[in-house]
Amino acid sequence: MEFDDVEARWEVLTAFAHIGLARGERVMLVLDPDDLDDAATVVRVDAGTGVVADAHEDGHLVVARNTPPHFPDGRFDADRRRAAYLAATRRAVDDGHRALRVAVSMAWAPRAGWSDEELVAWEGSAEHLFRSARFAALCWYDRARFSEHMLAGAREIHPVRVLDGLSVLEVTRHPGGARIAGSGSREDLTRVLTDVLARGQEQGPLHFELDLADARDVDAHCAWMLIDLAAALPAPDRLVVRCERTLETVLRGLGADAVPQLELAVTGGEQGAEGVARPGGAGRSSRYRPR
Repeated sequence: MEFDDVEARWEVLTAFAHIGLARGERVMLVLDPDDLDDAATVVRVDAGTGVVADAHEDGHLVVARNTPPHFPDGRFDADRRRAAYLAATRRAVDDGHRALRVAVSMAWAPRAGWSDEELVAWEGSAEHLFRSARFAALCWYDRARFSEHMLAGAREIHPVRVLDGLSVLEVTRHPGGARIAGSGSREDLTRVLTDVLARGQEQGPLHFELDLADARDVDAHCAWMLIDLAAALPAPDRLVVRCERTLETVLRGLGADAVPQLELAVTGGEQGAEGVARPGGAGRSSRYRPR
């Protein structure tokens, strides 16, 4: 995760910690020495729930600083650091936790005078730590402390990039499509989808595919919004919404079948041999088109 806004960073760390505790994992927050002290960190991440405060007292959540574990004797040893993470993972599991979940500030590297190449090499060497599925780590980088060259290298190495806030919608465009990630208000989603579905004046009929198979918390209002967006498209255009059975039911219940520009491609559930979803009740069938 890269960030500029410290408050947004704390929102992400709070969610990261609460998810881990809910899953029965040990959570370790490895902060910079000049960040909040331990007591203030627990209060900030607890967010008034009492969950994190109790977890900290019971050892389910640990607050540490990033410099001592990386430089215990004044020098960094990659093999020693990897072994320490593996040992901490084993202790967490032996103590009855499902896994060890770590969030670590990477500010220790520039403080130690590390070059971009040294830090990228270390990050790349830690890949095998994640193979057991008992260890997860979130590395966060303050954009004010790292070069764009270093951040670009970190993006290449890390398999997942966490958005730098909880209420962020990010659009990544690529030839023939765009990926929308994150979360936001209904107004934000409407604005982003309207922009993504925009057509140029000289363009012919367009075929849009909106993949919502992994979407969560799509309420009736948002479902209605999708139908309205499809209905506003020119008649030759098509909007194919890929979704699971629950969202299909909601969309059809709100009148999706009355909008010829809208097609539903249902994932999962019972499908025919040719991939045609067989919805219960009236309405046209939907065909799943692999992307």
